[in-house]
Amino acid sequence: MTTKILVVDDDKEIRNLISIYLENEGMETQKAEDAFEALRMLDEGDFDLVILDIMLPKMDGIKTCLKIREERNMPIIMISAKSEDMDKIQGLASGADDYLSKPFNPLELIARVKSQLRRYKKYNTETGNTQAEIIIGDLKINADTRQVWVQDKEVRLTPKEFEILELLARNKGIVLSVEKIYEAVWKEEFFKSDNTVMVHITKIRDKIEAEPKHSIYIKTVWGVGYKI
Repeated sequence: MTTKILVVDDDKEIRNLISIYLENEGMETQKAEDAFEALRMLDEGDFDLVILDIMLPKMDGIKTCLKIREERNMPIIMISAKSEDMDKIQGLASGADDYLSKPFNPLELIARVKSQLRRYKKYNTETGNTQAEIIIGDLKINADTRQVWVQDKEVRLTPKEFEILELLARNKGIVLSVEKIYEAVWKEEFFKSDNTVMVHITKIRDKIEAEPKHSIYIKTVWGVGYKI
């Protein structure tokens, strides 16, 4: 099956350049010049990876990435003329898997695309995820029955704890910000001073980790968020 990539950039020359290099590698590409066109195309077709510019008209790449992550788990590589560390952190915190600053070597972009596709396929194979069941090592989550097992021993989680764990597990390998986790689980606006997510993460670790202070499942990415 041909790998299908969505290239999102408001610069036509860059869109075309990226597409040429990808297609020379045997991949199929479709192109969008803004966020709304990209989101429409994602709704209408299946893609294996998205290359997303941060500086987009109408809605920027950060917000676009967050919208994509609400429903989809394919790799996202962000590209931008910005090169400041904070911009990279924002891009990764919004759910991107990688970040590349302009101007970039197209061959480096191709290498990163191939790397992300390999990782994505590996994670999906290793976890054995289905719509209802997620398996990561000795951790098993059943979304239908809302049950969790560690080493075949059932662990009792509160509804919010379960939703946080399921969200992280369905986005394995992706760093989710505290804000993203809060708004996805509590369905309301996040306030920076709120430590609700941190408290719930601590409780989840106490229940699923053999050594909560040395977590093997939920990892903290300091200054960014959490991931499995």
